[in-house]
Amino acid sequence: MATIPKLGAILLFVFLLLGVSKATISCSDVTKDLMPCVSYLVSGSGKPPSACCDGAKALSSAATSGADKKAACQCIKSAASNVNYNAKLAQDLPSNCGITLPFSISAGIDCSKIN
Repeated sequence: MATIPKLGAILLFVFLLLGVSKATISCSDVTKDLMPCVSYLVSGSGKPPSACCDGAKALSSAATSGADKKAACQCIKSAASNVNYNAKLAQDLPSNCGITLPFSISAGIDCSKIN
């Protein structure tokens, strides 16, 4: 069995440590999952469409680490700044889709405080 040189082992250890805190979710993932929610959040009413809830649930399942949640939050905030959405519908979306979030959805959310 080949051994990893000492420097290689150190670099691998540092990479693993850094990799744990890096987000694995991308804005394109977030956009893809939440795209079915846009028209509902802009001009909808009542319960969200099933495609929207399916995407929200997929995103919730994918964003498991703190880094992923922060990255998803930043992506959502960035996208939301370009859309005139109904804040009440956005705030109620998780519960209307059967998802529990450890934070409330609002324009003023500080994504850096999400764990």
